[in-house]
Formats: sequence, structure tokens, C-alpha cells
Amino acid sequence: MASQKWVRMVTAQTPTNIAVIKYWGKRDETLILPINDSISVTLDPDHLCTTTTVAVSPAFESDRMWLNGKEISLAGGRYQNCLREIRKRASDVEEDEKGIRITKKDWESLHVHIASYNNFPTAAGLASSAAGFACLVFALAKLMNVKEDEGQLSAIARQGSGSACRSLFGGFVKWIMGNDESGSDSLAVQLADEKHWDDLVILVAVVSSRQKETSSTSGMRESVETSLLLKHRAQEIVPKRILQMEEAIKNKDFPSFASLTCADSNQFHAVCLDTSPPIFYMNDTSHKIISMVEKWNCAEGTPQVAYTFDAGPNAVLIARDRNAASLLLRRLLYYFPPGASTDLNSYVLGDKSILQDAAVSNMKDVESLPPPLELKDGTPPQKSPGDVTYFICTRPGSGPVVLCDESKALLDSETGFPK
Repeated sequence: MASQKWVRMVTAQTPTNIAVIKYWGKRDETLILPINDSISVTLDPDHLCTTTTVAVSPAFESDRMWLNGKEISLAGGRYQNCLREIRKRASDVEEDEKGIRITKKDWESLHVHIASYNNFPTAAGLASSAAGFACLVFALAKLMNVKEDEGQLSAIARQGSGSACRSLFGGFVKWIMGNDESGSDSLAVQLADEKHWDDLVILVAVVSSRQKETSSTSGMRESVETSLLLKHRAQEIVPKRILQMEEAIKNKDFPSFASLTCADSNQFHAVCLDTSPPIFYMNDTSHKIISMVEKWNCAEGTPQVAYTFDAGPNAVLIARDRNAASLLLRRLLYYFPPGASTDLNSYVLGDKSILQDAAVSNMKDVESLPPPLELKDGTPPQKSPGDVTYFICTRPGSGPVVLCDESKALLDSETGFPK
């Protein structure tokens, strides 16, 4: 293993993804094998991502991990599965200038340190575990010189968090449920890259960044055990929707894309209500956002925006183009203005140039926004200041990357401990 005083380190960045045809329900809890295919959009890692640094050194006494600055246990089965599967596929590594020589056999006894940071809320229904496990697997694979491609790595990331397999690719991604009992054919494939449909603009309304009451894992288990609607959905509805969604993405057919996305989100939450006891992921603010989008789409005669909600109250709103996105933001700021103590700069995050497009530069502009035209029926508008914590403006984005800039590393290159 050559000199004993070295630390080898890799830092990677991986995006989160949002499912437009949902994954809900496992046929195998240990291997995380789903009961249906799913399709997602990868979000731009500049705005929503996980950064993970992994390090190896003969000086490390055990595998350790820090998430968002706090040490967490790696004893859980999901972490252990990912570590085991990557170690199994490790290859020789040589770095002469650092005096590092690691054989395939050495990886069995070497320990790793892992530090991970999400630039968005963890466990609040924004797929933080998807980005987290995808980043962990991708970074470890680079550290250990694993030769498998992203598709094969996705089958390992899946064993940490199901949706993680879809974060190994950018653009539009399909998780194939597979049929093999071993799970070898349950993996992700890219349908189209992020440049394929770059008109789309995505606004995330963070309604709550609190950890949800019912985790996705226990929610899914309860739905599988008690919801008859879920069985019908997985067997009859989703297979048809997957084909229709693939076609809509290929043809950049926004009306079909929006219709399928909204319908699938609503059916997923209907399954949650059909579960015993019922699961409530959305709240009143989520419902107000749906109502706002439906009224606007209806008034326009063709969809301008699609909405989708994962296992939480946060809305992911996909606008057909930049113009629709700026009109959407004006509506969102009209109905959900920032609370008294919030300034606009910390209320709209991500791609802030959307504020310019929406002709909103300060709180005075927000206060003078006119009621949306679809309110012309005389319905008094109901404003809900403070109901949204903040908005993130983003777009479809690329897959995982290695960060070569050492200043972005979360571990110290000399010690292998958090900076």
C-alpha cells in the first residue's frame, strides 16, 4: 500500500430529480425494487444538488460520515449495501506522485470518510435522499476506480434510495422496474439529455422545509399493504402513462406532458389518501397552488404550467417556456407574497434573472402586482403572505460531475476530516 501517510480524495456533485410519473411502492424492500416504472426530470445542479467528498487513508480506523456538518451512523442497511457493492467492484489505484498504491484486495480493509452537503432542505419532499445516495455511489466509484457505467451504478444507488438511480443521469430519465429477482435489470436509462427540451423552466415552491411526518419508506409500505387503488395504478394505469410520457418528451409536446404530469401527481396523492390510515403529504397551501395553476391553464385554453408534488407539500411547477415562467412567478408573488420580515432577494432563489423577466425588482413591485386576468369573474382574490417559505427558479440539468477544485472539498486533504 506504499507510504502510510497519504489521503486520497474525490469530490462530486449530483443533482436531485423530480418524478413526473411517480414511483410509489416496492415489491422487494431490501433490494428496493419498485412495482412500476417511473420517469423524472433532473434539476439543474447549480440550484439543487448534493456535494459529497469521499476520502480513503490507511490512517482511518473506521468508515465515518458527516451529513450537513453532523456525524451520522453508517450502520443502516442502505449505506452498507452501497458501500459493499462499490467495494466489490473496486480496481487497483496508483498515484505515483503521492506514493499511493491500492490493490483491489486492499479496498476490503481500507476505511472511508464521507462528508455530504445538500444545498436544499433534507427530508422535506425535495428528493434529498435521491441526490445524496446517487452522489455517494458516484463519488465512491471514482475513488475506488470502479469501471461500471452510470446505468450499472444506478442499480447500486437504487439500493440506497430508489429515486437515487434516476439522479445518475441528466435530462429526462426512466427507472425501469425490471423483472429479475436479483434486481440486476432494475436500473435507470436516459430518455433525453437536458438540452433536448431547454425551453422548460422549473419553479419550486418550498411550502415547508420541515421533515415530513410520514417517511416515504413507511408510507410506501402502508400503501402497498392497504391501497387497492395502488394495485390498479401499478398494473393498469402507469404502463400506459409511461409510453405516453416517453412520446410527449420525445416530441416536446407540452400539453400532453402537462396533462400526464398533473394527473399522475394527483393520483399518487389519491393513493396516499386511499392508504389506511390515510397519509397527508400536501397541505392547504399545496391545494391553493394547484387551484391557481388549474384556473390559469383553463383560462388560456392550453396548459402553461404542469404541477407535481412528491411526498411533501412542496410544489414543483414546470412552465412551458420562459414567458410562461415569468407570468407564473407574477401569479405566485401575487397570491403568496413574502412575509413582512422577508426580503425579495432571499425569497426567490436559484436563477434570479426570472425576477427581471417578471418585471419585479423590489417589494413595491410585488405590492402593485395586478390580480391575474382569470379572476375576472369577480371572485375576491385571497392572498396568503408567509405561506411559502421561498421559491427556487431552475431548469432541467445535467448529471453527476467530479469537482476538481480542491476548495469545494468538504474534507481536509491532509487529515481526511471535515474542514
